[in-house]
Amino acid sequence: MCGIVGYIGYRQAQDVLIHGLSKLEYRGYDSAGIAVYDNGVIRLQKSVGRLATLEERVKGEAVLAGMQGIGHTRWATHGRPSDANAHPHADEQGRFVVVHNGIIENYLELREKLTEKGHIFQSQTDTEVVVHLVEEMYNGDLFQTVVQVLKQIHGAFALAIMAKDEPGKLIAVRKQSPLVIGLGEGENFIASDIPAILEYTRSTYIMDDGEIAVLTADGVECFTFEGNPITKEVFNVTWDALAAEKGGYEHFMLKEIHEQPRAIRDTLSGRISEDGQRVVLKELNWTTEQAASIERIHIVACGTSWHAGLVGKAAIEKLTRIPVDVEIASEYRYRDPIVPDNTLIIVISQSGETADTLAALRESKQRGARVLAITNVLGSSANREADYTMITMAGPEIAVASTKAYTTQVVVLYLFACYLAQQRGSIGASQVPEILQALKGLPELAERVLETAPSLRQFAEKYKDKEDAFFIGRGVDYAVALEGSLKLKEISYIHAEAYAAGELKHGTLALITEGIPVIALVTQDDLYEKTVSNIVEVKARDAYVLTLAWQGDGEIGKYADEVITVPRTMPFLAPVLSVIPLQLLAYYASVARGNDVDKPRNLAKSVTVE
Repeated sequence: MCGIVGYIGYRQAQDVLIHGLSKLEYRGYDSAGIAVYDNGVIRLQKSVGRLATLEERVKGEAVLAGMQGIGHTRWATHGRPSDANAHPHADEQGRFVVVHNGIIENYLELREKLTEKGHIFQSQTDTEVVVHLVEEMYNGDLFQTVVQVLKQIHGAFALAIMAKDEPGKLIAVRKQSPLVIGLGEGENFIASDIPAILEYTRSTYIMDDGEIAVLTADGVECFTFEGNPITKEVFNVTWDALAAEKGGYEHFMLKEIHEQPRAIRDTLSGRISEDGQRVVLKELNWTTEQAASIERIHIVACGTSWHAGLVGKAAIEKLTRIPVDVEIASEYRYRDPIVPDNTLIIVISQSGETADTLAALRESKQRGARVLAITNVLGSSANREADYTMITMAGPEIAVASTKAYTTQVVVLYLFACYLAQQRGSIGASQVPEILQALKGLPELAERVLETAPSLRQFAEKYKDKEDAFFIGRGVDYAVALEGSLKLKEISYIHAEAYAAGELKHGTLALITEGIPVIALVTQDDLYEKTVSNIVEVKARDAYVLTLAWQGDGEIGKYADEVITVPRTMPFLAPVLSVIPLQLLAYYASVARGNDVDKPRNLAKSVTVE
């Protein structure tokens, strides 16, 4: 997830672009850059690091004069954070510049073809293929050229494009990545999100998928990808500036919960073959011999990432039959772990900077193990120090309580399990095509799960004064129960515990008293009757039971006080969907109790010290 801005009008573009980027820095802060049209020349200035670094560069001698330009703040996905990989990207002659948010899935294929034609690439990014395609296909009309370029690129993307030979014009393109057009008098704007333009205008076009906008200072025309003109309705923004930065949501956590369908889609993008039969992990590209040599796996992580690892363990063992241990990073290196030859270590960290996880990574490498890092931050310590890295495409996460990072970690672990099964020819490999089809359907199902919010809000408000709650489940439902419990206690401050439902008789039932909330997960069909028996046990002690089950389950309501349902997918993949209602429950409980949702007491986003 990156931030795009564009301006054309009567103001100095540099000032507008820098201001816009300052409002979008939550979308990415690995690097930033701007390009401004100035007297027949497009001038660029970009730098690795926070926007403040770029601001320093464009003061004084480096100031970029001109009244049209585009800018970008980056969250790295292809190519580490660096000056060269920062946007905007230009062709070799400096005739065209592009900024991009999203993923060009077929960039390697396009890059190879363009290189054969003599194009010289300056970066490691997928974005640069777009500007070289524009250069290669330019026919004297930038708009018509873009229409042809869009036929060549696959993926999810938002683009802003400018050409030296066509001053007074900007092109904006949207496909599955957000983009808005700001409408002014004698000026117009492009932005990934409304906060970037709110100081200048409240009149906007919200671009839909498959649309192109052509901006001049005097107006905006919109077209389909085929080049057919369309009419857009003006959307007038009524939010205040802070609400706009949060996309109209009350808190960043709620915004990030609602970003999960997009995050899941982006994480899958480019990692499943076009025929849907195989996993494609260019970042690993293991031989069958490399995959076959793995005899044991240790997953090492902390907190929410550890819970994701528990789901990963179930997936990897099911599909590959390789034994997997899931370890808490803060304990791992202090217990003198046994790391046999041919052990793969998987470290999971949203930030890639978690101190205990990095220590476990380094300990493992000293012992000769291969290390795969799963992280949300390209260029992080985990990314740099691991032998292999799989990047989750969650985008920046602002709220302390992790939501979209967790779901994308789980999706990456599913992809890895499928990939390993196929590379090894494991017995589970035959199930992979079915799993991949179900994975591709998860973003849409996640959208539907978000519709459960009103019921969860009512439940949270009803039980906001309770000081204890319990979560139960079996199999991967137990792993999700652990995550749900953590979310509730870290932001609502309600004491919450998760238990494997079959352990109730081993002491937990002593804690069940009249009216205490018990959240029971029932998505594992092969354990359904067992879990129902456990629900009956807590109901017999007068607990108030909220059950999370599949849509269409007509029986579960007989045993629970309230039922929240999620659309059915393979039970194997249930954790991606079943965690979302638990995130919403924790969020609404925190709001009902008057807490600071995004910044819970005593906690920080990344734990970078022991």
